[in-house]
Amino acid sequence: MTSRNRLLSVLAVGLALAGCSREGELVINEGVGIQAVRTACPAVGIPDYTGDITTFRAPGSTTLADLDVTAAITNLRSTCDEGAERVYTQATFDVLARRADTRGARTVTLPYFSTVLRGGSQVVTKRVGQVTLQFADGQERAQASATAGAYVNRADASLPADIREQITRKRKAGDPDAALDPLADPAVRAAVQRATFELLVGFQLSQDQLRYNATR
Repeated sequence: MTSRNRLLSVLAVGLALAGCSREGELVINEGVGIQAVRTACPAVGIPDYTGDITTFRAPGSTTLADLDVTAAITNLRSTCDEGAERVYTQATFDVLARRADTRGARTVTLPYFSTVLRGGSQVVTKRVGQVTLQFADGQERAQASATAGAYVNRADASLPADIREQITRKRKAGDPDAALDPLADPAVRAAVQRATFELLVGFQLSQDQLRYNATR
């Protein structure tokens, strides 16, 4: 996973700092420790090869001569409400499209998905929506906006108390584990991964469209 727009590493997302703490804050008063307040909000992003879509006039064609419409997702942003036991995140994004033939007014509807991923691999929910673009006669480009939302249970997105304490407790010089990264412990890594959620958005592509994006 080297080019996914949504990617920080799973553990980096899991230890995202929020609220009163400062990102990367290292506490050295009376010992060394990591001061972290972990957000329950999922990270939001676009998986590899799903951020754009290309359609062709002739079925099965991928030639420039048959190019019909290209579109891309951009300006992805999110808001999150952590005030309830079910944490709600809403993502909004723009779709920018271009057509090859500008004759006549035209309406183009494109499908997109939103999915909640847990631990980097487990699909919790998936929904498919549509975004509609309107091209005026003679107009080459069009733009539209769309939204996606998801709920995550706060309990599922929270670290167990013992894991949280292991990560954040201060360590004094001379302690046996003073120089050890808490995430080197497989149990800690696994707990962080289980509590890590992502809201991913992209175009709902056919196998041919996905292959085209991956190999062009």
